[in-house]
Amino acid sequence: MSENVFVLVPPSEGKAEGGRLTAKAGEFDTLLASERKKVVSALRSAVSKGTKSELAKLLKVRGDLLDRAMVATKALCAAKPLLLPAHQRYTGVVWGHLEPASLSSAQRKRLLVPSGLYGITTGEDLVADYRLKMDISVSPLGNVGQFWKEPLTTALMNTLRNKTVINLLPKEHEAAIDFEQLSGVANVVHVVFASSDGSGAAGHDAKAVKGILARQVLVDGISGIEKFSWQGWKIKRRGDNFVVTAPKVKK
Repeated sequence: MSENVFVLVPPSEGKAEGGRLTAKAGEFDTLLASERKKVVSALRSAVSKGTKSELAKLLKVRGDLLDRAMVATKALCAAKPLLLPAHQRYTGVVWGHLEPASLSSAQRKRLLVPSGLYGITTGEDLVADYRLKMDISVSPLGNVGQFWKEPLTTALMNTLRNKTVINLLPKEHEAAIDFEQLSGVANVVHVVFASSDGSGAAGHDAKAVKGILARQVLVDGISGIEKFSWQGWKIKRRGDNFVVTAPKVKK
């Protein structure tokens, strides 16, 4: 049944601005409260001590986007961030093709989104405008993904026990989860996206097909994978997992 199927999707670097100051509790707020405070504290220290060049490297952004990121990060550190539901905040290609606004609240709660700032949220949880990738290092935490790995895995194990989760994450976010442990309590299905020659698929279309597939799984459950096709992209089972292959490029 579709209500027992969850989908792991990445956040996006593209984010909507604005939001509101008032907040409501998210799914993982209590469980991950301590770690989230440590992340914010590390960001506060970096912002207060770092040069603009150092902050550009930390936040992986420059120019006008760096100015915006600095404003958002300072608001976060002052505990006054504007908040939006994750499905409204994230605006990248995956999320645009997922079309979360047309899903139900219950379906969006089955979207699980790892992030450098929050560890994990659902698509319904309120999140700030922020910049912090999983593969970056910040003192004193070290690598952000490795900092999150144990608490993030524990949070997912508590949520996904005896459930099915479809993993659509890129390597950056996969590295923050111990899938061997998670597979001990949940049915984990990995989906790989590949070019027509079998190598890794990247770019706009690979992100678009990821959003389309995530949506189909939320609506149709695991059967949404078995019958999936989109604009020439095809899916095949490989053992317990799946490979989505791009159409051949005409020369």
